[in-house]
Amino acid sequence: MAKNVAETPMMKQYNEIKAMHPDAILLFRCGDFYETFSDDAIRASNVLGITLTRRANGSASSVELAGFPHHALDTYLPKLVRAGLRVAICDQLEDPKLAKKIVKRGVTELVTPGVSYSDTTLNHKENNFLASVYINKNRVGVSFLDISTGEFLVAEGTGEYIDKLLNSFAPKEVLFDRTKRKEFENLFGTRFFTYALEDWAYTPESAEERLLKQFETKNLKGFGVDNLSNGIVAAGAILHYLDLTHHQQTSHITQLARIEEERFVWLDGFTVRNLELYGSMNEGGKTLSDVLDKTTSPMGARLLKRWIAFPLKDVKPINERLSVVEYFFKNPELKKLLEQNITLIGDLERIISKVAVGRINPREVVQLRIALQAIQPIKKACSEADNITLQKIADQLNTCALISEKIGKEIEPDPPTLINRGGVIRTGVDAELDDLRDLAHSGKDYLNRIQERESAATGIPLKISFNSVFGYYMEVRNTYKDKVPSTWIRKQTLVSAERYITQELKEYEEKILGAEEKILSIETRIFGELVLALSEYITAIQLNSNLIAQIDCLLSFTKVSAENKYVCPNVVDSDVIDIKQGRHPVIEKQLPIGESYIANDVYLDNATQQIIIITGPNMAGKSALLRQTALITLMAQIGCFVPAESATIGVVDKIFTRVGASDNISVGESTFMVEMNEAASILNNLSDRSLILFDELGRGTSTYDGISIAWAIVEYIHENPNCKAKTLFATHYHELNEMEKSFNRIKNYNVSVKEVDKRIIFLRKLVRGGSEHSFGIHVAKMAGMPQSITKRADQILKQLENDNRQAGISKPVGEIAQQREGYQLSFFQLDDPVLQQVRDEIKNIDVNNLTPVEALNKLNEIKKIITGK
Repeated sequence: MAKNVAETPMMKQYNEIKAMHPDAILLFRCGDFYETFSDDAIRASNVLGITLTRRANGSASSVELAGFPHHALDTYLPKLVRAGLRVAICDQLEDPKLAKKIVKRGVTELVTPGVSYSDTTLNHKENNFLASVYINKNRVGVSFLDISTGEFLVAEGTGEYIDKLLNSFAPKEVLFDRTKRKEFENLFGTRFFTYALEDWAYTPESAEERLLKQFETKNLKGFGVDNLSNGIVAAGAILHYLDLTHHQQTSHITQLARIEEERFVWLDGFTVRNLELYGSMNEGGKTLSDVLDKTTSPMGARLLKRWIAFPLKDVKPINERLSVVEYFFKNPELKKLLEQNITLIGDLERIISKVAVGRINPREVVQLRIALQAIQPIKKACSEADNITLQKIADQLNTCALISEKIGKEIEPDPPTLINRGGVIRTGVDAELDDLRDLAHSGKDYLNRIQERESAATGIPLKISFNSVFGYYMEVRNTYKDKVPSTWIRKQTLVSAERYITQELKEYEEKILGAEEKILSIETRIFGELVLALSEYITAIQLNSNLIAQIDCLLSFTKVSAENKYVCPNVVDSDVIDIKQGRHPVIEKQLPIGESYIANDVYLDNATQQIIIITGPNMAGKSALLRQTALITLMAQIGCFVPAESATIGVVDKIFTRVGASDNISVGESTFMVEMNEAASILNNLSDRSLILFDELGRGTSTYDGISIAWAIVEYIHENPNCKAKTLFATHYHELNEMEKSFNRIKNYNVSVKEVDKRIIFLRKLVRGGSEHSFGIHVAKMAGMPQSITKRADQILKQLENDNRQAGISKPVGEIAQQREGYQLSFFQLDDPVLQQVRDEIKNIDVNNLTPVEALNKLNEIKKIITGK
């Protein structure tokens, strides 16, 4: 809320408008500037790096002020939005010249992270989704809208399913019912930029009424969403939000599509993160999306991200995609033709959305025509292709020939960006416009004729000029002023000359200036009519955008497959995953030049080899092997060729991963707690077609606890009577190798290593049988651990392996004892009673169940024992 500043008339108007948008930065148009005041000015100056000033504001008061020129809005607005701020744009609603008192102003648009059309705010390679969540007991509805493309989606399910969708769509802003903030944060945390709406926006009656008004239908049955009652409430709330943010022009939002859970592979948030599908856990790391994205168009790049997030689980559409990729491989000329024409299309999806909101400029209209012309050869080539999927795409492509021709006839081929610059409409479109242009453009000749005639009649050397104060004038030097006719009217006296006007010049000036105004008015009218005609093609062009994006994604798969020697997988409706010489698609791209990726075979089925226990040392490649199996399966199910010599993929319906350790200390969850949450999520959602990857499960607790839990989990997956989920289980617990003897579908494998002269060489090959050693001490040496520590670790290991646990670990002996890098105090052999008390305190702590707050309290108690304070 703005500070209580002195009420000059303009500040009174500002405060009234600001009171309606207390949570937004208000950009207040004052002449040629957008100004911010008070608290808004302080925030804006910090975010934008613009000067903060103070100015007197009447009654001896002053106010903070920060502003920028109105034409720089596209530069500064994105910075404010990216900083997570809501921005209310307040414009002058009347011409200041015509205003009798203070200029009328009002908010024309409220821009938020989830609601933006600006090219400078949007990332052309990703959707800008606004999400809305409606929580109704144990069911949750969700809706996603990208206002820049018109894509409007809806779904419903458990909190876990909706959390998965929020992870996959990564909305820039999430709306929810303000009375359910606690439930929202319990389900989805606080990681999203959110905005709480009043509860009336989340009622079934209000939502349905708003949706029917949007689509101008009597019911929602035609969209196939009528049974998603909670999803419909969420979708209606989004449209209410658009009304609140002054986005009434929404004719490009033409349908509500259902996210069909049964069509797509389940990828939970852990899996999306762990497999690094489109976000890396390491700074500067590559993702699967980075490797696969060779798209040409922005629509293709956005769709590819969606395909990766939502792999298919129906064999038929998967094989349709694969057949197109294979066809492109065999027909390089067709591939080249399609790529060349898609390059010309640009961001057709967002351009057509600008038509709906009346924000399209003349250059974008010309780009739209270029895109429609480029679709013609694409349609022809696909219709002639010997591939049913391409022929189906060709049948649906619409070249929109009539509107394309109309644009070509009416708009100049290289028009200015702004309509008010003139020169947009071609000659021959409007007779009156052509006449007025002749008048305006022939002005120079007309003025020259007046100048010559008057000079000849008076003998005065004349020069006709123009200025904004009194228009056209004739300048006469003082030496000739006694020759000036009495009919001339003197307007200005200079040091060495005088300026005059004549009735004829005045009439001509009115004619010329009137012509320029009228030219602009006619051009604006014709352009507006063209945009209106274009709006009838929104649905057809949106479909074109989606079809071109599909072709672009399949071309991208072809290109990346050719570059990286991928092969066509055999995707079948079975429970077998048989990968021969598989590689990790991301890691192989990051290897040093000349080093090749060591490929491996993986075979899983539900009858003979359901669970593979993989042992082997750290750094041997267990995690990479797990991930590459999931990525190869996922790539096959999005319709892409895969990095392998051959691959038979029986479609999976869920991919689960429990990879690596990650604390969530901020909410009091230990590594082990996070592990158990993720493992529980997997075990509660198993299916017969699931693929599960466990990497080092149980290492967040004591060794024997960890082994017990890992054993019990593997046993549960093997013995589950309803679903035999295929599982890869990488572990350091060699004890789990014993399971193969008791469970017939569990098989032991290890990632092999070779020991040469007490040095370890990682062979990175998966071989049958368990591993006896973890070689952790070797890895410690490679990491640069001090030698005394690794030598001492060797001693301890030998004692442990000789079953000397009961006797305890003896003191270090010989040179190890003498070669410590620094003084070491043994905590467990003490004579000092105070230190004995500290030791006892530490030994009695149950670390696994200790919260961060309890840990701090315990540390404070130990400090008191030592200091006596």
